[in-house]
Amino acid sequence: MELPVVNHVDYFAKIGDDHKFPIYKFGDLADFLIKKKVVKKFFEPYPCSDETLKRAHSEKYINDIKNKTLNEISVKKIGFPLVDSVVRRSLVATGGTVLASKLAINNGVACNTAGGSHHANYDCGAGYCVFNDVAVASKYLLDRGLAGKILILDLDVHQGNGNSDIFKDNRNVFTFSMHSKSNYPAKKSISDCDVELENDTEDKEYLKILKFYLNQLNEENFDFVFYIAGVDIHYNDRLGKLKVSDEGIRERDEIVTENFFSKGIPLCGVLGGGYNKDSDKLVELHSFLHQSCAKLL
Repeated sequence: MELPVVNHVDYFAKIGDDHKFPIYKFGDLADFLIKKKVVKKFFEPYPCSDETLKRAHSEKYINDIKNKTLNEISVKKIGFPLVDSVVRRSLVATGGTVLASKLAINNGVACNTAGGSHHANYDCGAGYCVFNDVAVASKYLLDRGLAGKILILDLDVHQGNGNSDIFKDNRNVFTFSMHSKSNYPAKKSISDCDVELENDTEDKEYLKILKFYLNQLNEENFDFVFYIAGVDIHYNDRLGKLKVSDEGIRERDEIVTENFFSKGIPLCGVLGGGYNKDSDKLVELHSFLHQSCAKLL
């Protein structure tokens, strides 16, 4: 069986050639996965509907994004120019994670080639995150009766503060964030489980801590997992403060995906952050998620 992977050409947006965010990586990753024969074709998502978005975002915020009427301070907090292609990208990428989650239920595992916008909150965006795709998809699965107890496993170098805020009073979603202690956001929210890592944490310590907490999470009765596989834990990442190697990231993704797949728990993998100084290396690191999942099928 081929791994179901969701991708759309509109994951790219016109944010300016000199922008710090590596927007090109989404298209380059898709090309890389085809070239390496991880997949032969992609599932293409529709833009997320207002009805589905409203499961995790306020109607006013959704309208302000779609109509490009969000105030200047809020736009600056997001970090992207509020132009048509950014609006389109945000809707399609969120729809992509919703689609990938449904594919994961049917196939045991599936991935998006975008997603993991974990800083977006109910009524605002932040940190290059417009809509919180994982929160939207989690609410979608719960409301449709497709899942009953969801784990959001966030291994991005930055804390997933949007998810922890959105689900702080929801006992059907468990938010787990293992991140750099001293990195963005400066003021962190409270997840169901936060694991703060010291600067310069390397492979051995990182994987030891991860395995310890995975064993604890295995005691819970989750029936769906969203895995935010940020690669900004890499030693050469511009916005990270850890020192995990290529092989450390590959091993991390293999450990996580095998752990849940072997227990019959559907897993939806999304990209999360990655700002490596080497663009080719960045794409390769992101592909470890998809390669790890493909090995399971």
